[in-house]
Amino acid sequence: MQDPFWAGMFRARQLDRVDLRLIGELTIRHIRDGKVLYEETLRNLIVTAGKAGVAGLLIATDVTDHFTYLAIGTGTTAPAAGDTTLEAELSAGGMERAVADTLSRVTTTVTNDTAQLVIEWTKTSAGTTTVTEAGILNAAAAGDLLARQTFTGIALEQNDKLSITWKVQVATS
Repeated sequence: MQDPFWAGMFRARQLDRVDLRLIGELTIRHIRDGKVLYEETLRNLIVTAGKAGVAGLLIATDVTDHFTYLAIGTGTTAPAAGDTTLEAELSAGGMERAVADTLSRVTTTVTNDTAQLVIEWTKTSAGTTTVTEAGILNAAAAGDLLARQTFTGIALEQNDKLSITWKVQVATS
């Protein structure tokens, strides 16, 4: 028979446990001549390297910079936990990796529980480029990938805009 004291302590310890998780969501908008041609909101994968980076930020280690960069690309392979980069990141024509235009905290469930990154690219090169992936990173080049998502191809023509609002919520399960 189990000692009631220890059984009560075990139950109390279980009640104290809080599981945290990161939930990523991005909204993509294709804009031409001021009109939204396409909009989609998707949940995304927080990759293994991103989880390690967030843990480093919690204890202020020098190994992880803040995740403030957004990148887009033409890769179509589904995101995987082991991803460390975009499959085919774009690096020219106004579509190169950049620091988000706006970085903020917003409320999803509890006050300021969600980091929000907002950016808008304008395609400056001639021809059509079909964008199919996006990611959050912590450096202007290379760096650690926090999150990645693939999506239905968006065919951008010169002067088209691609806007992304990316939210990463710290939530309890």
